[in-house]
Amino acid sequence: MAKRIDTSGLDVFYGDFKAVEDVSLTVEPRSVTAFIGPSGCGKSTLLRTFNRMHEVVPGGRVAGKVLLDDEDLYAEGVDPVAVRRTVGMVFQRPNPFPTMSIYDNVASGLRLNGVKGRTLLDETVEQSLRRANLWEEVKDRLNKAGSGLSGGQQQRLCIARAIAVEPQVLLMDEPCSALDPISTLAIEDLIFELKNRYTIVIVTHNMQQAARVSDRTAFFTIAGAGKPGRLIEIGDTAEMFSRPSERATEDYITGRFG
Repeated sequence: MAKRIDTSGLDVFYGDFKAVEDVSLTVEPRSVTAFIGPSGCGKSTLLRTFNRMHEVVPGGRVAGKVLLDDEDLYAEGVDPVAVRRTVGMVFQRPNPFPTMSIYDNVASGLRLNGVKGRTLLDETVEQSLRRANLWEEVKDRLNKAGSGLSGGQQQRLCIARAIAVEPQVLLMDEPCSALDPISTLAIEDLIFELKNRYTIVIVTHNMQQAARVSDRTAFFTIAGAGKPGRLIEIGDTAEMFSRPSERATEDYITGRFG
């Protein structure tokens, strides 16, 4: 079941440097929320707090709350590995495991979780590739290396790998920035389909993409060099792009800065 994300008074640090300050927002289940804003405002950093990937970075830490259906992800005793099973992630550049076949790429998370039965693996691999709109293109070469696919196919393979373990949330950090326009359209169509099953948060620098794929948009900015990123506003995407509440949002969306 897709889950809701709530943050409250969230500060995110790299050592002593505060990268993101005082973010309070809600990401609704079975929806797409886009994070937009200039480079360096902490969009990707914030995204990684949602599945505890930020703390993998030396000195990375958070203060405040990140709740997943009212469960504090940073509470004592919460297993970060379990969090990352629930909250999957797709990165900016397609990163299939280069020495693994297409099949093994998708099955890798299942095997790490102890799934051994071949029938279940076969069924889940096919189902995940179908959900990623990749099955028809690769069904006759599942034993070939995933790295041999095109960039757009590799990104869809990474999405299939992420959803094979049945997460409730899918984080996407600029998933189309390394792709050509045709592959980008395929990923955007896929995002639209996946939101029926998952809660999706996407970071993008592409305003048109945010307008096309998201239900809600959050705009972040920075006050200057060395300052933390801050959430300026979050709301319905159509409203945000036509009648933003804040002048800074309007300036960014219309290209007057950033």
